Amino acid sequence: MGERNMRELLASSLTRRRFLASASAFAGLALISQLPASTASAAPRFGGNPFTLGVASGDPRPDSVVIWTRLALDPFNGGGLPSRRIPVRWVLASDDQMRTIVRRGTAVASPELAHSVHVEVAGLEPNRPYWYQFLAGRELSPVGRTRTAAAPGTALDQFRFAFASCQDWQNGFYPAYRAMAEEDLNLVVHLGDYIYEYGPREGAPRQHLGPEVQTLDEYRNLHALYKSDRFLQAAHAAAAWAVTWDDHEVENNYAAAISENPGEDPVQFLRRRAAAYQAYYEHMPLRASALPNGPDMLLYRRLTFGNLAEFSVLDTRQYRSDQPCDDGLKPRCAAALDPAATMTGPEQERWLLAGLGQSQARWNIIAQQTMFAQFDFLAGPGQGGGPSQAFNLDQWDGYVAARNRILGFVQQRQPSNPVIITGDIHSSWVHDIKADFDNPASATLATEFVGTSISSDFPAQFIAPVRAALPDNPHTKFFDGTFRGYVSCTLSPQQWRSDFRVAESILDENAPVRTLASFVVENGSPGAQRV
Repeated sequence: MGERNMRELLASSLTRRRFLASASAFAGLALISQLPASTASAAPRFGGNPFTLGVASGDPRPDSVVIWTRLALDPFNGGGLPSRRIPVRWVLASDDQMRTIVRRGTAVASPELAHSVHVEVAGLEPNRPYWYQFLAGRELSPVGRTRTAAAPGTALDQFRFAFASCQDWQNGFYPAYRAMAEEDLNLVVHLGDYIYEYGPREGAPRQHLGPEVQTLDEYRNLHALYKSDRFLQAAHAAAAWAVTWDDHEVENNYAAAISENPGEDPVQFLRRRAAAYQAYYEHMPLRASALPNGPDMLLYRRLTFGNLAEFSVLDTRQYRSDQPCDDGLKPRCAAALDPAATMTGPEQERWLLAGLGQSQARWNIIAQQTMFAQFDFLAGPGQGGGPSQAFNLDQWDGYVAARNRILGFVQQRQPSNPVIITGDIHSSWVHDIKADFDNPASATLATEFVGTSISSDFPAQFIAPVRAALPDNPHTKFFDGTFRGYVSCTLSPQQWRSDFRVAESILDENAPVRTLASFVVENGSPGAQRV
């Protein structure tokens, strides 16, 4: 089936059965026909299609990409497969009808990794699309589309990507992913809160399966529930993804080995973190370099696309200091200014600054979780006539010295066009990143785009107070807390454009999606302008 027809099916709310019957049929018959008769007759029989969680690809390089799937007949109850290794054939083609196979092989889906498959397909051509598919027994997966990165230094006229975060299953549906799947993107960046660990919420549009997750089996079942969404599957199948986590992949507002629950044993919490990290790896298109070692998992990494874009993908949960001042929204205490406090840990901070200093890309993107810019959530004077102050201390406002070190480096070394992309706060923002946020006349060093959530709630009662505080935060150029969606970005050598794409409702999975606002950053001129 041609790419145009696949897009038309996605736009018309295709069912998984229709997808398999159309996009996969031709390629799947070709796959099966390549099997020797003895192999085909001995292939395992599943009693159903085990590709219930779709396919995905990720972390593209100029010569390779990861392709992913997980076998699961009963995805919400452990997978429903025997505790043995299962061979999975895969093919990668240079055309959307899967006629020209350029790579093929067999991977092993092991019970130790929940029968997930992470294939690092190598020997590919840079900056071109590929299509891929899996076969287990005689059962076929959907066809996925991916794209390799342009080689370093290659001149690119354009690069298109989208970023998203925060997709609370219980809060609503994912019409944003339906729209994202219809875009022609080089990359999708997910900035965290892919799942939410909570138990069922009374009256929610969709329900979690059981109480708050703690064990490996529970995290696996929860990831499978989220992966079962057809529009999330469509977005994964349409483009390569680069993923990182925030807090809810483990527990709300955790910091390193510290639970948000006072007094919880760190040893017990690290057991929970190990389970969460393993389930995260099992369900994401990540390379083997990210395979967890107990409660530790190397997730920060760099992705480069020709001479146009370089992404530094951060992990601001695993290594951070505990939130200062007992966390929350409040004035800063001395701990928020502590030079030893860190969001990234010293090693990751050094890695980030070294990469920015060496980058040859036109646009240098820091992909991370919580709002980087300062924002005082209280408007007007406080008691005694002085300024009132309330900062979100889970954000970089609780780690002022760490933020200042990054800003000082950017001001001194002047990497080309630094842009920060952010999730977490379930609302849309645009910030000029100032050398001194308390001095509006200070230099603008970078730009921050904060994307709203896919479905997670921003409390309506907070919208008016934030709007009232905007005049006291003149570096903030835009705020919206009403709509859910994602940000679509188009980069050229001359300009960056961010389109804030929002769904009219998350209570209707077929709700229309539109552009709420658009901003551009001109090459060499940090700071965003609305268009």
